[in-house]
Amino acid sequence: MATIDRKTFLKDVSLLAGASLLAGPAFAADITQMKPAVKLGFVTYLWGKDWDLPTVIKNCADTNIHGVELRVEHAHNVMPNLNAAQRLEVKKRFADSPVQLIGLGTNQQFDYVDQGKLKASIEQAKEFIRLSADVGGSGVKVKPNALHKEVPVEKTIAQIGESLNELARYGAELGQQIRLEVHGEETQELPMTKRIMDVANHPNAKICWNCNPQDLNGNGFQYNFDLVKDRFGATCHVRELDRTDYPYQQLLNNLVKMNYNGWVLLECHTNPADKVASMKEQRAVFDRMIARA
Repeated sequence: MATIDRKTFLKDVSLLAGASLLAGPAFAADITQMKPAVKLGFVTYLWGKDWDLPTVIKNCADTNIHGVELRVEHAHNVMPNLNAAQRLEVKKRFADSPVQLIGLGTNQQFDYVDQGKLKASIEQAKEFIRLSADVGGSGVKVKPNALHKEVPVEKTIAQIGESLNELARYGAELGQQIRLEVHGEETQELPMTKRIMDVANHPNAKICWNCNPQDLNGNGFQYNFDLVKDRFGATCHVRELDRTDYPYQQLLNNLVKMNYNGWVLLECHTNPADKVASMKEQRAVFDRMIARA
């Protein structure tokens, strides 16, 4: 790690102070406010799957994690069958707390060979988009999921991409971002993700980086990251940040460098006995890593 001696430190501080005097109070304010915009949030995929909504909000607030993506079909039960009053109650719970509802994590996919299933999935995704808008979310996560041997690859890519464009247009009318999770045995390869997003060229269609082992394939992490970094949406999924099988520090370095102002969402895959304590630990790990970034 690079070090700095006291004399050099004092010299640099003096230069900054002098520059702030010359440039005025706006420059001085910029110096004091120079901190990364990336934020830590939480996905209720495993650690929060059995919590009702008040518990989700309380546990996030208690661990200083101020954003959450609610996985649908879990115990918090934020689903399209909620009536207008129930939707308003969900929105109010978040509004009355320090925790922001970032959006909904769905399992909707658009690679189906059966066109009836494809149409049904698109319509279901639209229901979730309306739900997210009603409860105060900002977007909906979907999946590419698979390629099929009986269908030309280009056809499946085009189908997924055009489905995303349709949903992106629909979501834009309701202020809801469409977030394609980098997911699926073949579709999670980043060159494939880029091909899908080249079709899904609507500006409201984004990706949700997912920290898969496949991110290191081919030409490596940095190459794959650079392929799609200009299509990042407001969410990025990570596992436990202190794991050593993925370059999390490099990921955060890149996010800070690109002035990413979205959410890094904990989607942890272990099963600790005390999940709230583990959330606190991950908060501390994130803060240390952001400080290094």
